[in-house]
Amino acid sequence: MLSVNTNTGAMVALQYLNQTNSQLQTVQNAINSGFKVASAKDDGATFAIAQNMRGDVASFGAVTDSLNRGTSSVDVALSAGQSISDLLVQMKSKALAAADSSLDTASRQAMNEDFTALRDQIASVVQNAQFNGVNLVDGSTTQITALASADGTKKITVSAQNMSLGGSIVTVASTGTISTLAKASTMVSTVGASLTNVNSALAQLSSGAKKFSIQSTFVTNLTNTLQTGIGNLVDANMATESAMLQSLQVKQQLGVQALSIANSAPSITLSLFR
Repeated sequence: MLSVNTNTGAMVALQYLNQTNSQLQTVQNAINSGFKVASAKDDGATFAIAQNMRGDVASFGAVTDSLNRGTSSVDVALSAGQSISDLLVQMKSKALAAADSSLDTASRQAMNEDFTALRDQIASVVQNAQFNGVNLVDGSTTQITALASADGTKKITVSAQNMSLGGSIVTVASTGTISTLAKASTMVSTVGASLTNVNSALAQLSSGAKKFSIQSTFVTNLTNTLQTGIGNLVDANMATESAMLQSLQVKQQLGVQALSIANSAPSITLSLFR
């Protein structure tokens, strides 16, 4: 039926052209943003899943920061412990030399001055071995704890090692000297025991550092996996979008031509009245 009031062909052509334009807009948005799911409007379920995963990634960022702070604190403690161990080695050598009964008073006094300087250096190392306000070798804290999970329920703890003078690890008193033969003889075994204790404490700190390192590596790998998963859910495949863009542009041009042809149909009616 020919009618100048109702053009069914034009309405159908316009309907499909509008669909093509809508699809074209979606593809262009994906290309511009890089996302096939940029908002909840695009795909509510997928967007919700991606947002939850983004929350986990952000939480693991906080976990990584916590582990890094813990690692740095333990590293400082390890560095201090190694310095103390080296100082004790030198102190043992001085004490052993001063324990020689053939040594004259002046020589023993000189060695004692070296010994006390090394002893005081231990106190200085212990006092300054802190990171972010945490000192694991001066007895001010018993442990350091870092986050290990995104929900904060799992934590990793490393015990502190008090290496202060006169303590249970470094048993050399803060006033210890080798000024006499008797004191020097006693100090040899005292320093030797302290050296053994410090090396044992270093082993424990090293074990704690490995716990932080292993967990940090795991969190990094897990974060990377989550980010890849988010990308798989919401990122646009540019190769696919490019092909779709070209296809829709051709389809749009054909739709415009089809609508133009449909719009010209009513003019055929004029030929009936010539």
